[in-house]
Amino acid sequence: MDQSPPAELVRHVAASTGLGVETATRVIADVLAFFGETTEDVVRRRHRELKNRGYRNAQIWALLTEELACRPVAAGPLSERQLRRIVYG
Repeated sequence: MDQSPPAELVRHVAASTGLGVETATRVIADVLAFFGETTEDVVRRRHRELKNRGYRNAQIWALLTEELACRPVAAGPLSERQLRRIVYG
């Protein structure tokens, strides 16, 4: 993330969790970066992670479809073909 999280959000998270301001800032920045990933970045990252854990592509496409539908800013529905094109070009 290029900017610091809003001070009001940092204060709220620090107060509601008991975290220090520096830790709350790092946590918020990490969460915002995680959810700031593009759909393509998420698909590529998760495909790589799941492949490394021994999943087969058929399983991966099904999992990715479920995961993308649950993201806070959900991607539009993607077909298996669209998912493959993101990973393999």
